[in-house]
Amino acid sequence: MYEMIVTDDFDLDLIAESGQCFRWKKLDENIYRIPYRSKCLDIYYAGDGRYELSCDDDEFDSIWRDYFDLETCYADIRTRINKADDPFLFGACEYGRGIRILRQDPWETLISFIISQNRNIPAIKKSIELLCEAAGKTGRSADGNSYYVFPAPEDILSLSENDLSECRLGYRCRYVHEAAKSVAQGDIDLYGLINSPGVETINSLTSICGVGAKVANCVSLFGLHHIDAFPIDVWIKRILENEYPDGYPMEKYSPYNGVYQQYMFYYYRDAHE
Repeated sequence: MYEMIVTDDFDLDLIAESGQCFRWKKLDENIYRIPYRSKCLDIYYAGDGRYELSCDDDEFDSIWRDYFDLETCYADIRTRINKADDPFLFGACEYGRGIRILRQDPWETLISFIISQNRNIPAIKKSIELLCEAAGKTGRSADGNSYYVFPAPEDILSLSENDLSECRLGYRCRYVHEAAKSVAQGDIDLYGLINSPGVETINSLTSICGVGAKVANCVSLFGLHHIDAFPIDVWIKRILENEYPDGYPMEKYSPYNGVYQQYMFYYYRDAHE
């Protein structure tokens, strides 16, 4: 068991509900189970910024410190916004205080956001769960419970068209298959894109069948941790139209536009759903 003490913005519920991750599972009032690559973490909020994690010191330092992006101070990013200059974004930052941009696996993020197109979050989660069951290998959590590891590209390619269809992917079956093929064949180096410029990343990602600008920016932000990436979905489009009719100041808020996008998305969706 590892005890993590966080003095920065960090809220498990807000992160889980911010639309960036789909496999977190809430086990109890203050406990989440988080599968990541071949690992599975149970994290419990004990109060006063203290969290108990089902891992040892070495695993925390090698995996989870980076996953939660603990080297970045989100309070500093949030408080860059001046209330007088931008009251809407200031309010969004305060409302979303505790959201962080996770450093998720690029491959899982790619497939997850391909699946997410034109769907609500419960449907996205269900399809991802079914895909993991159909193709993923099983692992064991710290308490001995089994979980599904997210399938590798080769695992997905081993599935039949009917197998994919049973994962409730609809027209996205072809896109998931083609993305797995592109990565497995080396047509695209997802992990190499981590250090690539934003424009190059988006161009590479949109070369994959079924990946448009919105999905590419989601992968850039949530899978490659390019925190200036700015995905535009229906909620962000409404925000830009209603709150920034003269244009959103992208350059002014760089290099943290992706963080601000998350604050705005969470704030606006919560207020209008």
